[in-house]
Amino acid sequence: MTTRHRPPGVFRRSAGALAAGALALAGLIALPAPAAQADTTAKGDVIANLWEWNWNSVAKECTDVLGPAGYGAVQVAPPSESLKQSDFYWWDVYQPYSYSLNSRFGTATQFASMISTCHAAGVKVYTDAVINHTAAQTGTGYDGTTITDKYDTPDWDPSDYHTSADCPTSDLTIQDYSNLTQVQNCELLGLPDLKTGADNVRSGIAAFLNKQIALGVDGFRVDSAKHIPATDLAAVVAKLNTTTSGATPYVFDEVYPGSTPQPGDYYGSGDVLDFTYASKLKSAFQGNVSDLASLSSSGILPAADSVSFVTNHDTERNGLHMSYKDGDTYKLANLFELAYKWSTPTVYASWKWTQSDQAPPNSSGFVTDTDCAGGSWYCLDRDTGVVGMVAWHNAVDTAAVSNWQTMSSNVIGFGRSGAGFFALNNGSSSATYTFTTGMADGTYANVVDGGATKVTVSGGSATLTIPAKSAIAFYNSSYTCTVGCAGGGSGGGSTSTVTATFNEYASTTSGTDVYVVGSIDALGAWDTSKAVRLSSAGYPIWSGAVNVPINTSFTYKYIKKDSSGNVIWESNANRAAATTTSAVSLDNSWNVANTDATDVTFNEYATTDYGTNVYVVGSLASLGSWNTGGAIPLSSETYPTWRKLVIVPKSTTFTYKFLKKDSSGTVTWESGTNRSYTTGTSSGYTTSDTWK
Repeated sequence: MTTRHRPPGVFRRSAGALAAGALALAGLIALPAPAAQADTTAKGDVIANLWEWNWNSVAKECTDVLGPAGYGAVQVAPPSESLKQSDFYWWDVYQPYSYSLNSRFGTATQFASMISTCHAAGVKVYTDAVINHTAAQTGTGYDGTTITDKYDTPDWDPSDYHTSADCPTSDLTIQDYSNLTQVQNCELLGLPDLKTGADNVRSGIAAFLNKQIALGVDGFRVDSAKHIPATDLAAVVAKLNTTTSGATPYVFDEVYPGSTPQPGDYYGSGDVLDFTYASKLKSAFQGNVSDLASLSSSGILPAADSVSFVTNHDTERNGLHMSYKDGDTYKLANLFELAYKWSTPTVYASWKWTQSDQAPPNSSGFVTDTDCAGGSWYCLDRDTGVVGMVAWHNAVDTAAVSNWQTMSSNVIGFGRSGAGFFALNNGSSSATYTFTTGMADGTYANVVDGGATKVTVSGGSATLTIPAKSAIAFYNSSYTCTVGCAGGGSGGGSTSTVTATFNEYASTTSGTDVYVVGSIDALGAWDTSKAVRLSSAGYPIWSGAVNVPINTSFTYKYIKKDSSGNVIWESNANRAAATTTSAVSLDNSWNVANTDATDVTFNEYATTDYGTNVYVVGSLASLGSWNTGGAIPLSSETYPTWRKLVIVPKSTTFTYKFLKKDSSGTVTWESGTNRSYTTGTSSGYTTSDTWK
């Protein structure tokens, strides 16, 4: 929250009681399967800011996108109970009603489960900490708390707030933002200002944050930090417990630009969000990107003390910074942020809006599940180019910027000391230039388009044709990655690589994940601790893309890991594959050997209501063994024909049937007898059916 918010017009319980409640809640949550755990002893790297996503959606994104892509952490909305009003504005969540963790984003149990799920995906969790103030408006909150006096809440007494003895203005609000006393002792837009100089208030705030730490939270973005005296904030941070991984919580502060206080005043309590960095990027990408050559000396904050961003929830609305409405230029600025060696970068993903106060998609104020394909949300975190650049960013690690080249006002390129190279074109038409890359000779994959195009480096140089409003980036896969290395994305190295996509049908129990492991380094060299975790986004099909050497034969196999780390190997013989110079897709089914397998593409013509999907289920294990919970979801891409390829045994007769499931999970079977199909010894079998 900042001074640009526009709203109209927490602790009486002991810290010990809060901590005990948090630990009791934590004991109710079963941890999902461990997978590529992030290094929580170090500052997280790329942060996905999933602003005002609900907890279930954050958890799913951690599993399906953030973990596999290599994001270091996810930043989520304030988890406390907040003001609930009939108009449902986005900024309601910056008006805390109580420190209960039942909020408009989900229940306390869902919050704790989200944290555990993200940790299992190797992603740390940072929450937005609204600790400067409480709500300006009276009423009822999302957990049912009713407030009739804004200075008397379930968590705070009137004596816990700044009064006229501390604030010199007649109405207790900030009237002069150049006056430090007013900025830090008066009310921001009428929001009751907590007396953070008092030790009982500091302890109360710390208890609220420690309550979250007990559930696994790894750090905090401190909202409105400039309105808290730096010494007070440092004192609160000093009271925080270590995280469940044993690390010091990572803290980064929102210090909105102004004459007082200054960002440097807050380095003692954590890093500081760099508003100047985002402003410089807006100026360059809406003017001349050649200006970025002097970015490091343009007045941005020191890299070691800051967190960078292209936009946030305030500045995308008030025009200070860019937003998704800037289209490809906005996305290109994010690619640059991930490429440029500076501070901890963030990627912002939220909903599309037509009015600045507009709330996220909701049901009676409670935020509904994020639907990245439905048109209401802008999920930049999963964009192909952004995902590729997260992998690139992780791979080049701390390598210094080198070989900076300004080709025109719209085209720049730079390397990272032989670990990778990046070039962008902010112009309206494609541009071709020859760059000195500093890279070893070879063929590399362009991560911005997911490896669809390749780059050849000869004599250290590469001639690149960069599409309009886009970029080309490639890196050396032999470079040692030390931060966020679990992620996917497409890359290349001095030895040419090609993308191998593994698709494995495998039903699992809760807390069990599927991995691929094999004879080459890219697949862990048969070391199960280095196996590649596959995404369950298309469950029961588990999928993942891996860069493997071209013209190479290798063997591989799938394994399952349960929540205790136990490894279960599939029972068939090792699978074999060979690459050429083109991408390869490997479609398999658990315990069905390649030599015994074939494929059947099921096509079913069926009309459905919104929210209802079509599935196929049958007598084979790969068709769910007649268990509707293991039925194969068909794709609606060619609606009203629903389609999915399934791996089945050769020379086998089986029965099957189609069913529909609505949004409530209600199953409707098609009528008539079971269908029957027999495979032969070839491949490419197809059915053509119509709903009975």
